[in-house]
Amino acid sequence: MTGRADPTGARPLDHAAFLALARTAALLGDDADRLFAPYGLSQPQYNVLRILRGAGDDGLCRHEIRDRLLSRMPDVTRLVDRLEESGLVERVRDTVDRRVVRTTITAAGRALLAQLDAPVAAAHARQFGHLSDDDLVRLIALLDAVRRRPGVGEAEADAGTTGCDG
Repeated sequence: MTGRADPTGARPLDHAAFLALARTAALLGDDADRLFAPYGLSQPQYNVLRILRGAGDDGLCRHEIRDRLLSRMPDVTRLVDRLEESGLVERVRDTVDRRVVRTTITAAGRALLAQLDAPVAAAHARQFGHLSDDDLVRLIALLDAVRRRPGVGEAEADAGTTGCDG
């Protein structure tokens, strides 16, 4: 791609790469929205359920959930509230330190995820199945390199608490 350099010094290919990635992320996100909507879930809610299923019986505290989310959520408490109201997760207060509240996935949450496992796998196959394993490995490595670049994501850095208090 040729053309005049951006006044900020960015290369035209930088901008084209950003736009291609943003468009792709939007398309994949739209697919996920359509997949989860009939189940009454949003992408962040599905992500929390997957995180909690992987955490095992001990569950996680709010800050641990926040740190593992795919995208930054300012109000994890409200997100977990909605899942709890739906009976998909439950909160358990620690018996030793009452400030610690852990969230665990319920049997209903596990059953819902089990129902979604095949449709999610089919969606991923539809989205990426045309790429070879080598292409996928390269894609993952390139995206990792973008995320590791100093300065990328610094606006999302959170100096908040990382412990498990309330």
